[in-house]
Amino acid sequence: MNAERADERSACCARPDDACVFDKALLARAAGCAHLRRQPVGEREALLCAHPPARYNCETLLALARERATFALRLPPPGRPLLHAQALRLQCGGLAALAAEAGPRAVGREDVSALTAALHSADTAFAELPWERLVPAIAAWQPRRRWAPR
Repeated sequence: MNAERADERSACCARPDDACVFDKALLARAAGCAHLRRQPVGEREALLCAHPPARYNCETLLALARERATFALRLPPPGRPLLHAQALRLQCGGLAALAAEAGPRAVGREDVSALTAALHSADTAFAELPWERLVPAIAAWQPRRRWAPR
């Protein structure tokens, strides 16, 4: 009985293969993407990527950012899930730092796929990006303050 319940839970909460990697940043309106496809799933909305090569680039970039910023952001070891705030900080801070690094060569700074394409086409591998400058910028990102009524 318990194994059936675990199978049901994993089936309902499983992420599709084409799920957007930067979903938290997109939902927070910190960025946008030209390849984003929204699909209603029950009472929520799933963000899917319509371009598999772009999703692979985003996945590689986010995995590398997580690896490099693990100590600075106090993230759990790889394989363990991130808390929502940790994932939001990694995604939004990472995109802000990468947009600042790309500078004027990025056509659409707020477009995730254009940003990764600009960084990837600069004849530089993602691993060769200046992570010693990017990680402090990722760690410095703060979410916007909540409004407090007086």
